[in-house]
Amino acid sequence: MGNLTATRPPQPWTAPTASDPVAASVRLPGSKSMTARALVLGALASGPSTLAGPLRARDTELMAAGLRAMGAHMSISDDDRWLVRPHRLVGPAHVDVGLAGTVMRFVPPVAGLADGRITFDGDPQARIRPLGPLIGALRSLGVRIDTPPTGSLPLTVLGAGRVAGGEVVIDASASSQLVSGLLLAAPRFDRGVVVRHVGPPVPSAPHLRMTVQMLRAAGAAVDDTTPDVWTVEPGPLTGRGWTIEPDLSGAVPFFAAALVTGGEVTLQGWPRSSAQPVERLRELLQLMGGEVTLSTAGLTVRGTGVVHGLAADLSDVSELTPALAALALLADSPSRFTGVAHIRGHETDRIAALAREFSALGADLTESHDGLEIRPRPLRGGVFRTYADHRMAHAAAVAGLAVPGIELDDVACTSKTMPEFPALWSAMVTGKS
Repeated sequence: MGNLTATRPPQPWTAPTASDPVAASVRLPGSKSMTARALVLGALASGPSTLAGPLRARDTELMAAGLRAMGAHMSISDDDRWLVRPHRLVGPAHVDVGLAGTVMRFVPPVAGLADGRITFDGDPQARIRPLGPLIGALRSLGVRIDTPPTGSLPLTVLGAGRVAGGEVVIDASASSQLVSGLLLAAPRFDRGVVVRHVGPPVPSAPHLRMTVQMLRAAGAAVDDTTPDVWTVEPGPLTGRGWTIEPDLSGAVPFFAAALVTGGEVTLQGWPRSSAQPVERLRELLQLMGGEVTLSTAGLTVRGTGVVHGLAADLSDVSELTPALAALALLADSPSRFTGVAHIRGHETDRIAALAREFSALGADLTESHDGLEIRPRPLRGGVFRTYADHRMAHAAAVAGLAVPGIELDDVACTSKTMPEFPALWSAMVTGKS
């Protein structure tokens, strides 16, 4: 896998401008969310698992490396099919979380099941991402954790080979991953877990539904019938084959290109039934002027070249905020996005970063505590800082379709979830594969 944390100099990249409507059929990498969950469930299962069509990117390679460091066997040399063989989890081991929320929140509960000392650290920005609620929850479930006074990375889990489990109260308003991390490991806890969320609404509810669906598919007994309460019974997890869906969040910039240019983009390999929030995306894109259809060819979005503004609560699909904000900047009427205060704690403060960088290009947009208000007006080219955030790069690329001269300071940050992004994007815009 090479050096996952090697520092590389940023490479400026000018976002290509579309002179014609795009017409593309793209096959994108697998879902990061599904790949990460399948790796964790595979490492905790009673037998081997396979992942068909997994995402190979920095986040998922870090996840595999972290689980391997504790003893799980990970065979990921084949891009199309990964094999996970569970093994006794032991320390000492070190887990590099990079800037991956999934690694920093899914692996510490697994480390509690290991026998030995497991240390965690990552990129500098990772040290300010919200972890305190998870650390407190794990301690209340019987896991020994050493942390700095900030209650963040770097941290050390002093694994005892088992976790007592039981009931825990957590404020997961900063990230649904705080709940998912507990649920994924819970079948291996002595008493399972009952997680009660208390606080503002948990964001990104579709990701929690994915966690529950995948746990059940692996044989776990999960009760989520009571709002904000999840119960996972103790019991074995079954090794199985996972077919990883294309990544819907990664597809959104490509779909946005269809709206901006009046073109058509098809995402190949989209399943009839999905664990991702495709219906919510369909609703949003249609309100903004797109037509969304599902056929045997895949999921297709068509645009007219006219984008409409909208007011929307994006709390369930907050990952889409940067790309939709870029779309809204090119719309024929104002937009207001709310419900995404928690994305201030993602790879960067995405609300502030979007406001800052697009304002520098002439945009009229203002921050609210939980979103953005956008009033379209002509933009100009210039340098757009990505803050090592793949979604910021996607937003700049969408705006660059209509605005010449937008230069990303570091497009390589897209390797976090889609290393192929610059090549795929350029091929779509130019019509040359």
